[in-house]
Amino acid sequence: MTRLNLQSSSKEFDMAKVSWADRPFAPHFEKVQAELASESSPIFTQLFGDKGVASDESGALSGALVSIKSTFDVCGYGTSGGSTLLGLEPASHDAVAVQRLKASGATLVGHTNMTELAYSGLGMNPHFGTPENPLFAGCIPGGSTSGGAVSVAKGYADIALGTDTGGSLRIPAAFCGLTGFKPSQSSTPREGCLPLSFALDSVGPMAKTVAECQSAWEVLANKKALDMAPEEIEFVIPTNFGFADIEAGIQDLFDHAVAKIQGAGFKVSYAHLDLLERYQTLPVWHFSAVESRRFYQDKFDLESVKLDPRVRSRIKKGENVTDEVFAATEQARNELAAEYAQCFSNKVILMPTVVISSPSLSSLAQDAEYDRINLLCLRNTTVANVLNGCSISLPHQFASTLGGILLTMPSGQDSELLAIASQLEQALA
Repeated sequence: MTRLNLQSSSKEFDMAKVSWADRPFAPHFEKVQAELASESSPIFTQLFGDKGVASDESGALSGALVSIKSTFDVCGYGTSGGSTLLGLEPASHDAVAVQRLKASGATLVGHTNMTELAYSGLGMNPHFGTPENPLFAGCIPGGSTSGGAVSVAKGYADIALGTDTGGSLRIPAAFCGLTGFKPSQSSTPREGCLPLSFALDSVGPMAKTVAECQSAWEVLANKKALDMAPEEIEFVIPTNFGFADIEAGIQDLFDHAVAKIQGAGFKVSYAHLDLLERYQTLPVWHFSAVESRRFYQDKFDLESVKLDPRVRSRIKKGENVTDEVFAATEQARNELAAEYAQCFSNKVILMPTVVISSPSLSSLAQDAEYDRINLLCLRNTTVANVLNGCSISLPHQFASTLGGILLTMPSGQDSELLAIASQLEQALA
């Protein structure tokens, strides 16, 4: 496969901080529309055109272009969830997250492509096609918010609205050189959004910078982030989780990032985390398999040949989980999340977002390898969803390797996490 030069001066792949407030809106929007008309990669499933232009020019996101994952209702458009079985009728109302974006002055570009029903971390879709990673030719973008990541990386949007059930904002951010923020689940609204797992789903943004993610989160959460980075913050790197099967280039990248973080004056420690030892005994796949089955079984035939076989097989696994077994899984998860909230306040779990570089599309042709890589990509990011935390992936490059640095904190510490991430963004530059 051909890998692009990450040092390219092409503005299309420039990760520099550029605010939408610093550019004229109309010419830029017209340019984006013209480029999208000739775009061959299946980044969007439908475009909103002039209907997406905001009427409010004074809001917090005025002038910003926002792409919308196809899980969110947008009035007048079908909500496909990356499937040909859904979205046959237009939505009658906007999702609450979409309402808040519109009220903030954001212009909505279109519905973005995604893994069908958001059920994979790789971003592949057999119905609409798979968007190519804009930085690495022939490689996947990551998922499930695949089109959202590519829309931002290629400059078609400033912010991507997406969901994250096990890493669906942070994995594509790591693969595409972006910042992906999974907020505390309770901080952002999910009404009008197709679920994968009611227990684990979070609504959040992807963008090029922490500041842009923070601006989007403030709109989605309907509150301002407080400038409240703890005076004493400790970064904890687990010695018993998160590094198995890591590529040498990603390990070097992570070590380089840790040295930068320490060089900026932050305390970094290594520790065996008993919590993560017990976490690894939890059958986390129960949540998506059982809850997606419960939701979609009344929406369409789960045995339909129109359903991606790789998605169908995951949903089908939910048949074998009894209500009693699932209740036990929920209880065990709640106990772990409570312990995490109590014991890890003002501590950041620090890991690579994904322990491999973006794999080629061709390498995932066989189901067994697809399953292995999918689980490997989801492993580190899923921790935040199961432990009910907030988490952010920061882009980092070392030599010819691009990856993500994952920061995770307990639920409700979004402001602290964003403040810390902003400081690290500067340290990692």
